[in-house]
Amino acid sequence: MKRSMIRGAWIFGVAALSMAMTTDLSLAQQPAVQRKVLMTQDLTIPGYQTVVVSVEIPVGGREGRHTHPGAVVAYILEGLLTLDSEGKPTMTYKAGDTFYVEGGKIHEGINSGSSPVKAIATFVVEKGKPLTSAAQ
Repeated sequence: MKRSMIRGAWIFGVAALSMAMTTDLSLAQQPAVQRKVLMTQDLTIPGYQTVVVSVEIPVGGREGRHTHPGAVVAYILEGLLTLDSEGKPTMTYKAGDTFYVEGGKIHEGINSGSSPVKAIATFVVEKGKPLTSAAQ
């Protein structure tokens, strides 16, 4: 009887480890969004700055639902970006298109196309606040 309990515990442990490894592998396979700050400049508006960022979202990648402490204007250089934005219909933008997101609005950029999305985003945000915050 003791031997069968040990064997059962061993099988359970192997199954749990296998599930954990599968979960970790699926997370590791999620393509990473790359962001690079190109410029930060204080504005003449007290307490505000502008930040220019290059963004690349690989095929199948998504930013995750998030907000910014101020407005963002983006220009799509390459690819197709699907934008889910709070209070607005889902939109798809192609190279040459621009879009605007109000500060504090929950949104997410998704690349469901067949090539990387490359964009330039310009933020006007309160100085000292995180540029991006995950949505609750």
